[in-house]
Amino acid sequence: MKKPHLPASRAGQRGIALLEVLVSILLFSLGILGLVGLQARAVTTSVDAEDRGRAALLANEIASTMWLTDSVTVNGTAWQARVSAPTTGGLSNGTVTITPVAGTTNSADILIQWRSPTRTASSANAGSQLSTRVTLP
Repeated sequence: MKKPHLPASRAGQRGIALLEVLVSILLFSLGILGLVGLQARAVTTSVDAEDRGRAALLANEIASTMWLTDSVTVNGTAWQARVSAPTTGGLSNGTVTITPVAGTTNSADILIQWRSPTRTASSANAGSQLSTRVTLP
């Protein structure tokens, strides 16, 4: 049986369509991987923002308690339990420190620290903190 004769220009292009498809699949896959990475980063940023918002609300509640009792001395144990309980509006690995400002009787510093469960203790930005000063009238 006789083989069909292909012109020289067509003989060198056999398999090009398959190669083009493989390259396009590779580029599409890289694009999808980029989108997955972007989505993961967006979720992490969203969780960090939620934690900062919770810390601000907790600090505000502590400051409000100080204003209501007209004293910078509050029950630190109760607030520590509340801050460290993420299921009841607290923060993961959260701690609160309330320190009266030296030389005054109406000012205190509130420091809330936490570490998100998505971050490891060895990472550069392992923990976060919010600090505020309350001065009673």
